[in-house]
Amino acid sequence: MTVSPFRNQIQNRNFLSPTGFQFSLSKEPKVSFFCTSARIPELSLQTSTQATYLKDIDVPGEKLTYGDLTLKFLVDENMTNYMAIHNWLTGLGFSETTQDFANLTTNEQGIKNQLNEQFSDGSLTILSSNYRSNTIVRFKDMFPVSLSSLEFDTSATDIEYFTADATFKYTIYNIYDSDGRTRL
Repeated sequence: MTVSPFRNQIQNRNFLSPTGFQFSLSKEPKVSFFCTSARIPELSLQTSTQATYLKDIDVPGEKLTYGDLTLKFLVDENMTNYMAIHNWLTGLGFSETTQDFANLTTNEQGIKNQLNEQFSDGSLTILSSNYRSNTIVRFKDMFPVSLSSLEFDTSATDIEYFTADATFKYTIYNIYDSDGRTRL
């Protein structure tokens, strides 16, 4: 049996574009539509130390640490997408009234939601050089932990539309093939 020396070569020689992505957030689709920046968070493995009589040796540990997910999105004129994250964040952290918390924990018909309704799943779809879905990064049980400020300034000479940063915690993320079912 002859083994080709080229079998380990990369087949696709197109490079990944930083502008080829789409983000979707189940709970707040208005934020998703205006998303301008997202990144796959860092992932690190803790290590343990194995003692030896000459030198301690690092060995793989047991816990993975996931970095935060930060999204940048354009703020619409009515601030609908900004307020969606704002209200979600304040509803989780410090509801000013019991009605604010009720709005977060009940649906439009007034039926109490499950606790997991306070969370949302999200997907970062990475596009190929032809702008077709190539890879999907799925985030499980996301919730916001910070929302950037909006600074108004009358001395600005050019109009630069507002962008806001929202930072999310989540349980785990997995990376799938373009079909969304096959883990890479």
